[in-house]
Amino acid sequence: MSAAPAIGPAPSLPAHADLAPCLVVERGVRIGGDVRFGAHVVVHEGTTIGAGCLIEDGAVVGKRPRLAAHSSAAGEVGDLVIEEGVTVCAGAVLYAGSRIGGRAIVGDGASVRERSVIGEATVVGRGSAVDHDVVVGARVRIQTGVYVTGGSVVEDDVFIGPGVVTTNDHTMARHPADAPLDGVVLRRGCRVGGGAVICPGVEIGEEAFVAAGAVVTRDVPARAVAMGVPARVVRSVPDADLLARWR
Repeated sequence: MSAAPAIGPAPSLPAHADLAPCLVVERGVRIGGDVRFGAHVVVHEGTTIGAGCLIEDGAVVGKRPRLAAHSSAAGEVGDLVIEEGVTVCAGAVLYAGSRIGGRAIVGDGASVRERSVIGEATVVGRGSAVDHDVVVGARVRIQTGVYVTGGSVVEDDVFIGPGVVTTNDHTMARHPADAPLDGVVLRRGCRVGGGAVICPGVEIGEEAFVAAGAVVTRDVPARAVAMGVPARVVRSVPDADLLARWR
């Protein structure tokens, strides 16, 4: 099966685009060398894809958001930039206005919303969602089925276990439309265990450890181990578990 006709100038397509069935590339797309596409990929207008990227089957890149009238995600949206060596796995959706750092991996069915940044060599796991206006640092590991809420900050070398949920709205929509939401902050090298819930505005300190299933309602200090419902600090992270020993 041959590729669908490109929409826009033919030179923007890689030489081997005919190996990608039903590839759709809109106008104004910039594609570097040695980019590989799977079947049924859609690349929206204004997207930049760096050299050496792999965009797998059914991925949609550069999607423009459609928002409800009351959405907190409203704001100007720029273009999507995918830096060199990124893998966008099957069925993933990357929104316009986000930036994906070099050698990052966005897993099957995952999404990254508008104005969010994914750092270099970070992994966004299968089915995970990074909401709007999130900053994720380098070498972060976001496991399967994680939700990173809008307005959050995740610093370098953080580990987020499978099924973790972060939240940003104390009132659950019972507030004025212009009230700011309050994302979470995960400091450098902290670890959050599977199934944990982190409440709005909570900060997890540098090198801290949150146990699986914890419900974190207040800040966790640097190097603290917190567990339980609600989570409480029970001890400190030992020197042997610090990030410097495991680089």
